[in-house]
Order: sequence, then structure tokens, then C-alpha cells
Amino acid sequence: MRFLLKVNIPVESGNKAAKAGKLGATIQSILADLKPEAVYFTDSNGQRAGFIFLDMQDASQIPAIAEPWFLAFNASIEIHPVMTPDDLARAGGAIENAVKKYA
Repeated sequence: MRFLLKVNIPVESGNKAAKAGKLGATIQSILADLKPEAVYFTDSNGQRAGFIFLDMQDASQIPAIAEPWFLAFNASIEIHPVMTPDDLARAGGAIENAVKKYA
């Protein structure tokens, strides 16, 4: 199943890693382990942020996904299931059933 992992790196720990010359290399190392479909970086709430799209088959994978960010950067994370347009199209019947039952 496809998920969005949002990572927020606090300014202090991000700056410390950048000053030590380790910010980029550490991020690249974590991403190499995650093997994401796509990755985008931006800012969020005044912090460095990454939006990482990856496949997760089982909830037991969450620690392997989250812990590197916690340990390396004291980062906060959010994990959200996401759908492609094809996934959404396949969900049409379930949406229609919910509308009939609850609207």
C-alpha cells in the first residue's frame, strides 16, 4: 500500500547536521534504505520538510521507516495512506455505497 511520509526536521538539529557536513549524506542514506517512489523537499511551519512517497506492506515496517528520522534529526513524522487516480477510480463503488447509506 502506498503511503505519504511527511518528515519535519527541527531547525536546530538540521542546522547542526548541515554545519557538520552530514545533512545531505544522512538524508541520502535514509532514503536509500527506504527506496521511495518519489521524494520532495520544502519547508513546513518554518522547518525543513520532506514528502516521501513509499510502499509499505505491513504496519511492522513503521519503526524501520520512522526511527532513522527520529534518531538522526529528532524529526517529527506523519504517515498517511494515499491513493493514485486509479486507486480512487476503483474506490468509486465504495464511495457510492457510503453516499446511499449516510447522505
